[in-house]
Amino acid sequence: MNNEPLSIPRSVRFVELSAKALRALADGDLAGGSAEAGVALDEHFVGDRARRIFGYRADQLARDPSAAPWLTRAAVSEPDGAVVGDAGFHGPPDEAGMVEVGFTVVPGYRRQGYARAMLTALLARAAAEPGVRTVRARIRSDNDASLATIAGFGFTRVGEQGNERDGLVIVFEVPALCPTDREMREVASAERRRQAVQLGRSEHQIGSQG
Repeated sequence: MNNEPLSIPRSVRFVELSAKALRALADGDLAGGSAEAGVALDEHFVGDRARRIFGYRADQLARDPSAAPWLTRAAVSEPDGAVVGDAGFHGPPDEAGMVEVGFTVVPGYRRQGYARAMLTALLARAAAEPGVRTVRARIRSDNDASLATIAGFGFTRVGEQGNERDGLVIVFEVPALCPTDREMREVASAERRRQAVQLGRSEHQIGSQG
């Protein structure tokens, strides 16, 4: 998850990463993974951390193929078609109707609004499912970027977890709102960002005169 400065609102669509695509990426085969996905994936998708995650997701799909609609997907920017990251849920909703989100932005596209766009799309996906009641996000306490990204989406801190590898992890949750409520919030937020960007441009123009 990534922090971003004020920017023009972004839009993304998700492209499924099949079991074959995930396995290829886990094996470091970028060309094979891209061919299976049908989009040109970034080198980020075969980094050490990504390979571990994709390997885990491939195993998860092998155990439970029905989890496919919920797992990791490539995030594609609209309308330009650039692959800007990966996003998805850790699995289908549990017995309490909870799903957990996760997403990463390709380094070259960070701080441009894509993390918020991914989170917006994931929350809309969760809200559209009658069986989903709660969306969870777990973030390391020292990950200021991720903490800033979820700000403004209504997440509430509900607990903490910790281990030697990950350190202190903060657990956040938000109710799965209906799409109309989520859209209304995002439209209002996008309008505020647009006005702020315009104001910044005006101030820059004024400061540049003479």
